[in-house]
Amino acid sequence: MSRTINSPLSKSLGTFVQWKKDNNAILGQTTYGSFRVEFYTEGIVRISATQADRFEDFSYSVVATPSYEPLIEEHADKLEIKTSKYILRISKGPVRFGFYTHDGQPINEDDHAFGTSWNGEQVTTYKKIQAGERFIGLGEKTGPLDRKGNGYQNWNTDSFAYSPGSDPLYCSIPFYIGVHNGLSYGIFFDNTHKSFFNFGASNNRFASFYADSGEMNYYFIYGSTVAEIIQEYTHLTGRMEMPPMWSIGYQQCRYSYYPDKEVLNLARTFREKDIPADTIVFDIHYMDQYKIFTWSQRDFSDPKELLAQLQQLGFHVVVMCDPGIKVEEGYDTYEKGIREDVFIKYQDGTNYTGQVWPGWCHFPDFTNPQTRLWWQKQFNDYVSIGVEGFWNDMNEIATWGQMIPENIELDFEGNKASMRRGRNIYGMQMARATYEGTKALLKGKRPFNLTRSGFSGVQRYAAVWTGDNVAYDEHMLLGVRLVNSMGLSGIAFAGYDVGGFVGDANSKLFARWVSLGALSPFFRGHSMINSRDSEPWAYGEEVEQISRNYIKFRYKLLPYIYSLFYDASVTGMPVQRSLALDYTHDFKVYDGQFHNQYMFGPSLLVIPVESTKDFVKAYLPEGEWHLLYNGQKYQGHSEVVIECPVQRLPVFVKSGAIIPMKPVLASTKELNDEIILHVYTGKQSSSFLFYEDDGTTFRYQQGEYAKRQLEYIAADNTLIIGATEGSYGSPHRKLKVILHGLEHTPAQVEVNGTKLVLHNDINQFFMALEKFDPFFDPEPAPQENVHSFETEYITSQIVIRW
Repeated sequence: MSRTINSPLSKSLGTFVQWKKDNNAILGQTTYGSFRVEFYTEGIVRISATQADRFEDFSYSVVATPSYEPLIEEHADKLEIKTSKYILRISKGPVRFGFYTHDGQPINEDDHAFGTSWNGEQVTTYKKIQAGERFIGLGEKTGPLDRKGNGYQNWNTDSFAYSPGSDPLYCSIPFYIGVHNGLSYGIFFDNTHKSFFNFGASNNRFASFYADSGEMNYYFIYGSTVAEIIQEYTHLTGRMEMPPMWSIGYQQCRYSYYPDKEVLNLARTFREKDIPADTIVFDIHYMDQYKIFTWSQRDFSDPKELLAQLQQLGFHVVVMCDPGIKVEEGYDTYEKGIREDVFIKYQDGTNYTGQVWPGWCHFPDFTNPQTRLWWQKQFNDYVSIGVEGFWNDMNEIATWGQMIPENIELDFEGNKASMRRGRNIYGMQMARATYEGTKALLKGKRPFNLTRSGFSGVQRYAAVWTGDNVAYDEHMLLGVRLVNSMGLSGIAFAGYDVGGFVGDANSKLFARWVSLGALSPFFRGHSMINSRDSEPWAYGEEVEQISRNYIKFRYKLLPYIYSLFYDASVTGMPVQRSLALDYTHDFKVYDGQFHNQYMFGPSLLVIPVESTKDFVKAYLPEGEWHLLYNGQKYQGHSEVVIECPVQRLPVFVKSGAIIPMKPVLASTKELNDEIILHVYTGKQSSSFLFYEDDGTTFRYQQGEYAKRQLEYIAADNTLIIGATEGSYGSPHRKLKVILHGLEHTPAQVEVNGTKLVLHNDINQFFMALEKFDPFFDPEPAPQENVHSFETEYITSQIVIRW
């Protein structure tokens, strides 16, 4: 039998002394500390434990407030606290926390001997590993989908050209999901000091999470599904606002495009080559000697005119924003920063100076509200000439030497703290300052904001990309897993540098990578200085055509993708979804052969595969699946071998899917009056919320949107397009419906009682991706016959039967 351990080196909470209720909180005293329990919803409870005189009540991550009153019963040996979802039992001797279903199954339990313990300043909670338990999440972490047997640390780090096993990386999300015995739960450890997670690495007894200092402060989240847990977690830490439509189109970046003539030539080449794109990203060479908020007079002599010409071509601009402010007399941003006293300081009150791109720099203290207001004012010149996109880089903080002193002080909203507590949230607070500041300056227009570094809650302020990746196949697949994991951790808008930032991709690798990028939330091509050109046309005619095909496919899918972003803004659901989200208790999805696979929204199953392979083994979860390119049907719960020449990334469509699409345009700036619904008929009914708004403003928050519930009823061969909700006037006037997978061809279709003729057609996806490709051999796969009709797109309900 295990026993409680308390020694001069390590002390646990000890035994129960007394408790009381304080508003919504339950406060308890023990022989070696105190604890607090607060319920935010019936599914979320906060557990805090400290040996200090009082609890810390500040969080940059949590935006929700405790509002749920549970039922409390005291027994001789325990407190039992019940919600509608689970039971929390707090044992008295020793004090340990256990979470159970109403029928007594353990969901999550403290290790009996250790529970929450202190070893000097270090504070740890030890959890019993349940039989068959798996662990997923933790955001931007390398390694497998199932993290059992591995350990990780959170300490935001500039990790140039990181390996597939590197840890830590740029972004810390101390939130994971445990899965076992048909149950799942989440734990968010809200402590910004350097922290560690051990999921049974080097031991077979417990999982643990611990921090170098601060209090034990974690949130236990229980839901019936992983989707419900993510929804609860993002209720706690917040959700993204809708991004501008242009930001989810294709973005082209390089370190760096200069001078201005090269930028204009790049934009014109996209249009001449009929490759859709919306954004050109300016890396650090647009600045005067790398100084933020300046322009190189030699290479960008008239940025206002340059942006006007790019806008005429349908392009937006994203500019690099580094936090380092060069120490240089006469440099306006530096002089203003000194006058307004905005920089981080040593404990003796002198400004910290570190070396980065411009030379020796000071760094704004974004944990100070006054600094964030100062930062906002610095963006006036950018916004005044039409910049609406901003890229927060080097914000870990990255400095030459990678050893920023930990005795620096940060304001922490008036509660001074050292860099030990502040490093992990510095990047998130920079992203916050940039987003809130540019949002205010844009006066109703949505900014696009991207960050490299962040912490839990960063999804409220920015998209996140996976940093300085490397151009080889293993890194391409790692990027997919990183984005899958960030999706499980509340970050819906995430992506990677297509083609690899470091090194030179070969033609097949770039072709495969761009096909994956087209089916990712954030879609940007990017490469570093002194590497080969890495635009879609830089790898020869064949790769140019493959890139064109998949980028066009991305643009056709924008109505579907934009609706997924709306879902993310309302529920926290990721756009790119690990199979563990929908198929949590199917052990096959954790198999290393299949753990890269993901759902793009609810309907598209993507099978990532190396560029060196022409065949891949895929796992199809339960249900029926249609191969995208020819409609061939496959039954789920099966492993299949799929041909995957470089022209075709394996993609399956879930039976019952409803996918809104549109004709291809050069950029999101162009309008079209037709909407196309692809319906994959079968035995499974489904629904999809189709969402539209103006794509540029926040007026959707006042009801200026158009929402329609799309419902496929399999048993009745019926598609119902619900009446439009909201005041936004959709530009669509024409509706085309394409029916896939019909076993028998009906002679006609009824639309609100009016009979129309169905037309036979060939598979639209097949044509969109292949018909102009001279390198494609269509022989291996027969084409699917599909059936389509066109009608008027009206705002009232549309009932379609066939």
